[in-house]
Amino acid sequence: MRENDAVTSATRQPQNPDAAVRPRLIATDLDGTLLRDDKSVSPRTIAALAAAEEAGVEVFFVTGRPARWMNVVSDHVHGHGLAICGNGAAVVDLHGGPGAHRFVKVRELARENALDAVRLLREAAPGTVYAVEQTYGFYQEPDYPKLHMEIPDELAPAEDLLSPVTPGAGEPVLKILAYHPTLDPDGFLTVARLAIGERANVTRSSPSALLEISGPGVSKASTLALCCAERGISHEEVVAFGDMPNDVEMLTWAGQSYAMGNAHPDVVAAASGRTVANNEDGVAVIIEQMLAERG
Repeated sequence: MRENDAVTSATRQPQNPDAAVRPRLIATDLDGTLLRDDKSVSPRTIAALAAAEEAGVEVFFVTGRPARWMNVVSDHVHGHGLAICGNGAAVVDLHGGPGAHRFVKVRELARENALDAVRLLREAAPGTVYAVEQTYGFYQEPDYPKLHMEIPDELAPAEDLLSPVTPGAGEPVLKILAYHPTLDPDGFLTVARLAIGERANVTRSSPSALLEISGPGVSKASTLALCCAERGISHEEVVAFGDMPNDVEMLTWAGQSYAMGNAHPDVVAAASGRTVANNEDGVAVIIEQMLAERG
């Protein structure tokens, strides 16, 4: 992630834009946003989330993480127990706890689109290597680096992993991960979006040149909008938090949105407000302010 003094300053105070609409739902990213850098949820943040739910404000975790990585917050879900995972590719019920989650909604990446994306990005950025994230399985190419601290279910070229006769062929593809060892992360994102076009949605949440490729129109924002519509909640009634490019659409869509003090410049430009960094409990700071204003 690019350094930017105006973005990463630890002394910058939260800004709270005027909001005439009473918030009904909080949508927060996890890594770099709700979680501290050590991947913990601070006691202050835990208390703020509980207070929001007690006040009748739903909390949705909206993350690029797969469902199997949601143990970091599974103890902190309240009420509905739902989280949006895979950058909008899945809505998951976390009530069962780690390893016992249930997929409520899946917005898959068609294998034909995935194969097109792999081919086009190989041509546009030679040296790109891939992994395939499915509902329950994780598969990768042999040269894909060990970025995720887990053992893949299978090693093979992406074209083989996406074949209709692969062992995981009956399982929906949630997203493709594309890594380049030398390209600038933002430059790689631009190249990929131009090459892939409307065949898939391309974003990133890692400080490295690691892209996340989902189905056309699939994003945190579009899946959050579906979940809100099911609850009769308008976008004006949503408060969102994020720090990386995969949060931009969600922050733009929400009635109120906050870029973290450690946020990428594109996120700062998209959000309607600012808060302090994730290590300073920036989400909790705004929730506390919001609840205090409700009286």
